[in-house]
Amino acid sequence: MDNSSVSWAPKPALVAVGWLAAAVALAGTLLYEDRLGDVLFGIATVVLVLLSLHGMLVRPRLVADEHGVRVRTLSGAHELPWAGTHVALRQTRRLTRDSTTLEVSAGEQLFVFGWVELGADPRDVHDELARLQG
Repeated sequence: MDNSSVSWAPKPALVAVGWLAAAVALAGTLLYEDRLGDVLFGIATVVLVLLSLHGMLVRPRLVADEHGVRVRTLSGAHELPWAGTHVALRQTRRLTRDSTTLEVSAGEQLFVFGWVELGADPRDVHDELARLQG
């Protein structure tokens, strides 16, 4: 990807809040004197650490330029040229809440992004990708 690329990643403040919440959950695990509470705090600690670590390691999550997109996952970066890539928005409604996700697909690969992974509204990212795709 060259210098005219744009990228999206989880907001650093959100990742920091995840680490803070993990520290609080760890403190709860160490300080709570009930066995069930220890288990619940321990599970929360592990989940929060894994989510925060993921938010740090896969930065930037999505990069795009006039040649295509690059998606970072824990298994590495996936280069997708525009020629074989489809970008779409998916609207869902569950429990009276509307949710919008961005879907990027190429061949057998499908990547789904929400606002947390992108650090931005998926609709705005879709508009920028459509502009770059031409």
